[in-house]
Amino acid sequence: MSEDTMDLRTRNKQATREAISRAALRLAVEQGPGGLALVRVHDIAEAAGVSPRTYNNYFSSREEAICAFQADQSKRAGQALRARPADEPLDQAVIAAMIELYTDPEPDRAGLRMIMSTPELEGEALKAFSMAEGPLAEAIAMRTGTDPARDLFPAVMAAAVAGAVRVAGRHWLEAGNAESFAAVLRRALSCVVPADVRNLTTKDR
Repeated sequence: MSEDTMDLRTRNKQATREAISRAALRLAVEQGPGGLALVRVHDIAEAAGVSPRTYNNYFSSREEAICAFQADQSKRAGQALRARPADEPLDQAVIAAMIELYTDPEPDRAGLRMIMSTPELEGEALKAFSMAEGPLAEAIAMRTGTDPARDLFPAVMAAAVAGAVRVAGRHWLEAGNAESFAAVLRRALSCVVPADVRNLTTKDR
């Protein structure tokens, strides 16, 4: 099998995954916070234009399907940071990478509100956002020349960044908040990625 064929297959699988997730979230929003139990696998599959069997090949629960976009974003956190210029200070690189990752496109406010206001979905979203920590810690370690097996700094910073993203989402959804998510996220990240950590290495600490 050629590389182009494999890439096409990967893209098609991702497109199917995204279609199922969008359909699941749309149906969840239509039902409202108290109606999650009314969102059936058959309905999600039909709305996405796939069979229930195909749905089950991608997701093990409706909660996982609804929060798939957040999970896929978070898995790219390390890649987003590694893509920043090598000479960019750590604080600026982390903030720029996370803003680009989580605000392009800007979150669907209705969908995020549904997720944050439904306990089952909020728990799944917490798991999804936590997926950013491992890849992000590795990227931070690479950028700072630290050993994540011996130094807590990369893992602690990655966890703090993931937490800041969640807090920013909750704040953005508050009634009367007219700020862009990018602006809220920048402020939240600035609380946990101060400028004085920009060039830290194991030797510095």
